[in-house]
Amino acid sequence: MAYRFILVVALLVGLLLPQPGRAADDAAIQTTWRLLDYIAVDYPGAVEDGRIISQSEYEEMVEFAGSVRTRLGQLPFHSQQAQLVADVTTLEAAIAARARPEDVARLARGLATHLLNAYPVPLAPAKTPDVPRGAALYAEQCASCHGLSGAGDGPAAANLDPPPIAFTDRARAQERSLFALYQVITQGLDGTAMPSFAQLSPEDRWALAFHTGTLAYPASLSANGERLWRSDPMVRAVLPRPEALAGTTPAQLVAQLGDERAAAITAYLRRHPEALGPVQGASLELARTRLIEAVQAYGAGDRRRATDLALSAYLDGFEPFEPRIAARDSALLGRVETAMNELRAGISRGQPTEVVRGQAAAVSALLDETERTLAADTDSNVTMFVGAATILLREGLEALLIVVAMIAFLRKAGREEVLPYVHGGWAAALVAGGATWFAATYLIAISGASRELTEGFGSLFAALVLVSVGIWMHGKSQADNWQRYIRERLSEALSRRSGWVLFLLAFVVVYREVFETILFYSAMWRPESAAPLLGGIACAVVVLGIIGWAGLRYSRQLPIGRFFAMSSLLVMVLSIVLAGKGIAALQEAGMLDVQPIVGLPRLAILGIYPTAEGVTAQILTLAVIAVGFWYNRRSAAMS
Repeated sequence: MAYRFILVVALLVGLLLPQPGRAADDAAIQTTWRLLDYIAVDYPGAVEDGRIISQSEYEEMVEFAGSVRTRLGQLPFHSQQAQLVADVTTLEAAIAARARPEDVARLARGLATHLLNAYPVPLAPAKTPDVPRGAALYAEQCASCHGLSGAGDGPAAANLDPPPIAFTDRARAQERSLFALYQVITQGLDGTAMPSFAQLSPEDRWALAFHTGTLAYPASLSANGERLWRSDPMVRAVLPRPEALAGTTPAQLVAQLGDERAAAITAYLRRHPEALGPVQGASLELARTRLIEAVQAYGAGDRRRATDLALSAYLDGFEPFEPRIAARDSALLGRVETAMNELRAGISRGQPTEVVRGQAAAVSALLDETERTLAADTDSNVTMFVGAATILLREGLEALLIVVAMIAFLRKAGREEVLPYVHGGWAAALVAGGATWFAATYLIAISGASRELTEGFGSLFAALVLVSVGIWMHGKSQADNWQRYIRERLSEALSRRSGWVLFLLAFVVVYREVFETILFYSAMWRPESAAPLLGGIACAVVVLGIIGWAGLRYSRQLPIGRFFAMSSLLVMVLSIVLAGKGIAALQEAGMLDVQPIVGLPRLAILGIYPTAEGVTAQILTLAVIAVGFWYNRRSAAMS
């Protein structure tokens, strides 16, 4: 029995824990982008006027282009993959022909842009970078090689081959975006002494990238940059959002604004990224961009690409900020999710292009409303306290009720020696939740798809187990010989097998809620709001504790037959709720189609979502329950 249980747990945890595939794909995409950026920036150091001026640099360019080809072939299938391979073939031919640096740079950057269109990854930080923090990190981590001023003259520089980059080199700095700096800081640079700083948090890496990006642009330029930023609408139109600042090179700004104005704006905004406003708009801008691309792909007849882009608009552009939106305006969150589902359904059903365009416009309008909600300075202590408490109460109540029902059942059955299995299950879930938090913070990025898949599979598994348990408990409430059954057959069964099943159920129902709650609190956490956030969590823990204590105390006073009847009813309701939530989560992850039901209200607390698939799953669950209850009554009448 033990080895079977271990196998089941291993398979289940493989489904529930954050899937590394998406994070690994994102890392591969970012590495490929970084190689292309490196080619665009460093090729002039290898070739000039059609001749090789540095053999080692030239060989590196050839190697990097070949690595790009290899990495493109390893990415998940995409309809644009063949075009990307054709683009890299053109790039390799240009390098082999010793083409002009500007032509190679154009090809490399064009391929990099096409890569991110096909495999979108966020280009901007999740929140406004702390540039002074970046300066402190630079002095601590980088100055020994690159020098305090960034001139590449640190104490350790003399022993390095190749020598460290001089960040003060304006010509080189003009070709390097903040996103490119972030990538190098994150992954290091092969063939050099530049290590990966992946051990730093993403926030610290972005702060370091922003500070490093200022070293070629003296602070004396900032005053003029601020004046231009405040007085010239054209300048603000060139860099409307944080994503544009992170992804645009100074050379691209020079082409639009001229050298002097571009340098001043770069010096100012890289030191004061807060001037662009709330960084959340960057991710919502990604969502808007994907919506536009989805409509364009749909109009061109590429329904598969349109579906992928519409899904990316939710998972990559909107979903990362879902926790904050849920804490501030859960009704708005529901409207956005419903509108996105309707858009994907319209694409999958082959609706006219104008209908799909209208659905995308409706989503975009909701994104504008969401952006205003996120930008509003409403994070008062009271708001943070209430939001933190509400999240834990909402996410934890389902799991608490199930665990309390299991504990009460075992006590009624006189099998308290099996309780350690239940306690071990929820305790292991808390430990796994802590490991998830650590991994999400320091090791991997948990994508929106991983989050939805975890919730979806966890909910459906729990619903399946609860249906069978509920029908069984209802049957015991109908039997006249329940005491003999509990004392004899049930006791023996629990001793042999069912303890591990109880462990597994307790683990699953608690972990899925812990996983969701961790992501909510991670999105809300800020040092200045730690006190009200922790206070809200503590308040919710107390309330949940009171509910659990009351449930266990009241259950002891119920006659055993009534206890089984009420417990079976509770379990059945929870199984229907979880079935609806599981289907909705898998739909949001793109695993299931979406067929909206117009006019049906969205009641997330009951697992009711306005889609045919979710309602069908709940109706089927209810039908199975009804058949089980009928069979129990029939068996009791015949005995």
